[in-house]
Amino acid sequence: MTISKDVQPSPEPIQSTAHRQPETSPSSAELLQFSVDIERLEKNIASVVVTQGRTVRLAVLGLLAEGHVLVEDVPGVGKTLLAKTLAQSIDCTFKRIQFTPDLLPSDVTGTSIYDMRSLTFDFLPGPIFASIVLADEINRTGPRTQAALLEAMAERQVSVEGTVRHLPAPFMVIATQNLAESHGTFPLPDSQLDRFLVSMRMGLPARDAEVEILGRSQMGMPSARPVVTGARICEMQGTVRRIEVALPLKQYIVDLVAATRSAPGVAHGVSPRGGAALQRAAQAWAAMEGRSFVSPEDVRAVAPNVMAHRLILSPGHDRSQSQIVSEVLARIAVPV
Repeated sequence: MTISKDVQPSPEPIQSTAHRQPETSPSSAELLQFSVDIERLEKNIASVVVTQGRTVRLAVLGLLAEGHVLVEDVPGVGKTLLAKTLAQSIDCTFKRIQFTPDLLPSDVTGTSIYDMRSLTFDFLPGPIFASIVLADEINRTGPRTQAALLEAMAERQVSVEGTVRHLPAPFMVIATQNLAESHGTFPLPDSQLDRFLVSMRMGLPARDAEVEILGRSQMGMPSARPVVTGARICEMQGTVRRIEVALPLKQYIVDLVAATRSAPGVAHGVSPRGGAALQRAAQAWAAMEGRSFVSPEDVRAVAPNVMAHRLILSPGHDRSQSQIVSEVLARIAVPV
């Protein structure tokens, strides 16, 4: 019996940063095309999902900033539809994982199947091998299976049976969890919460919006058509990485995250990784606003959704995570 394993290419040698050419900021033409593609993408999603414009923008931001999105809300507000429509809009593979208490790690990452004809084990990829992965009701499965997502979310790869397998690009996890019930759920570990770039709530729609939902769903739920390719999304992610962040803005971000660590009622504040996430989210927000540099307004615009879920509150606290972030934003001086 022969056991076959995927042969992974040798890693490219790491070049010294001293010999690398500095990346230039995006040109005006590049940012203009970026804005055109963003507008097309957001309009396409909004044609199917009835929700606030900021909700759609944050979902797109998570993709462009190479992060992951956690959507927490009551059932039935469109969390799953948002993830599915985003995947349809970028013409990429989409997989949905319905998390249940009996879900196993191999149900997420994949497993090897023995082929009687070739006398070999062939790897059968799990649903994590998709560009957009919906982890539906992620807090309904046990910590062991939740942990199967950690390597994928952090490294864009999974290790199965001693072999490292890389995930496609682009890659993003959109996880949902319901807040209305706690029976049979497992709270997400702090280390996993920290892997989500942004966390948000969609909220209940206004009366007119709910009427619009009924109109769109009367003949069945609509679906979106692709308007941007996966290759283009990877290019746009490269543009986001080249958005300039001046030293005073870096210092401002550090001051913000440091202030959360000493805020009353906070047991553990935002980590340095959270600060890096805040910077990348601000870069994406600036690019979506058509600018080649980050401003303090960009940082403040994304801070509530990047920082709040990373705060671990002390027992007996009387303030929410969002309130603490708002207090920190009001207290730390904005660079001029």
